[in-house]
Amino acid sequence: MIKKYIYGNPIETDAVIDHISVCEEPLEELNEITSADGSMLFTYLMEKDDIVYGLGEANRGINKRGYIYESFCSDDPYHTEEKRSLYAAHNFIVISGMISIGIFVDTPSKVTFDIGYTAENLLKITPSDQNLKLYIISGKNAYDIVRQFRKMIGRSYMAPRWAFGFQQSRWSYMNEDEVREVVSSYRENHIPLDAVYLDIDYMESYKDFTVSNERFPDFPNFTAEMRQQGVRLIPIIDAGVKIEDGYDVYEEGKQNGFFCKRADGTDFEAAVWPGMTHLPDFLNSDARKWFGKKYKVLIDTGIEGFWNDMNEPALFYTPEGVSEAKNYLDNFDFQTNEQGKFFELKDKMSSLANRQKDYESFYHNMDGTVIRHDKVHNIYGYNMTRSASEAFDEIVPDKRILMFSRSSYIGMHRYGGIWTGDNQSWWSHLLLNIKMMPSLNMCGFLYSGADIGGFGSHCTRDLLLRWLAFGIFTPLMRNHSALGTRRQECYNFGDTSAFKDILSIRYSLIPYLYSEYMKACLNSDMMIKPLSFDYPSDELACTTEDQLLIGESLMIAPVYTQNAKGRYVYLPEDMLFVLFKSSSHRKSAVLRKGVHYIDAAVDEVPVFIRKNKLLPLCRTSECTDLMNTSMFEVIAFADQGITYEMYEDDGISKDYFNPKNKVKFEIKEVDGQFGAVSDKTIVKLSLF
Repeated sequence: MIKKYIYGNPIETDAVIDHISVCEEPLEELNEITSADGSMLFTYLMEKDDIVYGLGEANRGINKRGYIYESFCSDDPYHTEEKRSLYAAHNFIVISGMISIGIFVDTPSKVTFDIGYTAENLLKITPSDQNLKLYIISGKNAYDIVRQFRKMIGRSYMAPRWAFGFQQSRWSYMNEDEVREVVSSYRENHIPLDAVYLDIDYMESYKDFTVSNERFPDFPNFTAEMRQQGVRLIPIIDAGVKIEDGYDVYEEGKQNGFFCKRADGTDFEAAVWPGMTHLPDFLNSDARKWFGKKYKVLIDTGIEGFWNDMNEPALFYTPEGVSEAKNYLDNFDFQTNEQGKFFELKDKMSSLANRQKDYESFYHNMDGTVIRHDKVHNIYGYNMTRSASEAFDEIVPDKRILMFSRSSYIGMHRYGGIWTGDNQSWWSHLLLNIKMMPSLNMCGFLYSGADIGGFGSHCTRDLLLRWLAFGIFTPLMRNHSALGTRRQECYNFGDTSAFKDILSIRYSLIPYLYSEYMKACLNSDMMIKPLSFDYPSDELACTTEDQLLIGESLMIAPVYTQNAKGRYVYLPEDMLFVLFKSSSHRKSAVLRKGVHYIDAAVDEVPVFIRKNKLLPLCRTSECTDLMNTSMFEVIAFADQGITYEMYEDDGISKDYFNPKNKVKFEIKEVDGQFGAVSDKTIVKLSLF
């Protein structure tokens, strides 16, 4: 059951697509408090054992209790535990206990969720703007509430199947020869690879929808050359448009009034990678359509995927901010030893980027309504990705284009996926990646993943291997690293056999992973879940946050500790433990319900198959173009007949509901003997 309440005159975010009538009854589930100054907050008294799920891309654990979170899309790569805001704003939570309710605060401005931080059992939701829509969802448990929410916000974006292949990125591969070297090194070492990313340096002077003639002199032919090797190129697109006379995107945006404005009507300016830029007004439908059509320039060269970046929007500085800082320095007494002055100076200089004051200084034209940016900050990146996705429907209407973004808001999940932003090569960020995945699924973001190995800092061999061993289960599997950090490609860590073997497991799993992803998209469900969603009455399962359910058949328990030889695992039921060394080498054992210590070396991947479930595996390949999905090996843990329905389409068109997309695998009992049958050829059955 879903109740909808409207406060004031809310800005339309298009997050919810279902028609839900406004509830005329008083709000009962939350306590509504209005202060003397007109500000408003909602409170809820939590029971001691209540679990709070949600918030999508947020810091800390799956259970959000005990901390305070701010939904305000923020460009901050250091995701340490005290941070309250990351790159996304996903204002959906579920309180799970004796009574379970879901809460979605639909407003594009900042919202603070104090979940037992100020007072242990008190939930406080404080919107910065009093104009909002509030949705209250009741259900029998947390999972039921999530599925209701997923249906009201619409189906998730469906990526092409090739986007489940392994992808390599770095800021930046500077020219054609450097990209060729990356691809040839992967191929020579027989390490699977499907895509290479082009960060900002592929462009001419960091200008969107341009390609440097010096570094990539014949881009269409180079794109075709890479495709012949089974590799797609994926360029970055940034939000800021360089201010440069003669640059067509700048000239058209200026002429048509498609850029965000200052209060005096002039175009807002801020420095990003190209230097001084204007920001396209993605909240204006005409500007959104104009910018989206620009992607055709690169699609016409053979490009089949993009990543949108810097779209919180990130601002390095503004002329106003620099002027204030200069004035401060001109009047600063550098001889003073007054306590605190050094820190004041430091904070003044380091706070030039992404200033709240700057976010309050420019405006959008939302189809005739002028709105200050901070009131709609959280839907800026969402609408940038929306502009691209809606344009793809016109440019290549029958083809799926890979699209994901850094900044997002609920609703953007219909237009693209996300990666979790500029993380670090820290073991804690591997664990954060693990815990974040089910929360993202709850908010509709199924095509997602982190920068494997970490974007910033220097990755180690064991960290990269452990991260890959988890990353083989996330839809987006991309290794990405920053300028100035250690080279992070899989062939740069000595012996490559372990990298080759772990990625071979990924490619044998792709049919299953793609199937579970597509079924979750089409049914508005989750692909990656916490254990508690399938074992809600199991107290230990409800408090286990470092093990996840992947689709209907698998549970995973990644190793995320430096120098660990294995880990303890809790099994909420009997399961088949499969320790993969590669796609073709593994050992298996049935483990009973309870706590077990499992050995898992740095080059091994532990997987658990659930009772009366099966796992189809195809033969591994070095890219998805070479995948053979006519023959499968089946691993099953069964004491009865079971059926697994695999979704399989051509991976690129939009014929999602064709009955031919359903492939059945069955374990049947005949005369006391179990055997497997399928619409596909089963070359081997491993039955336990």
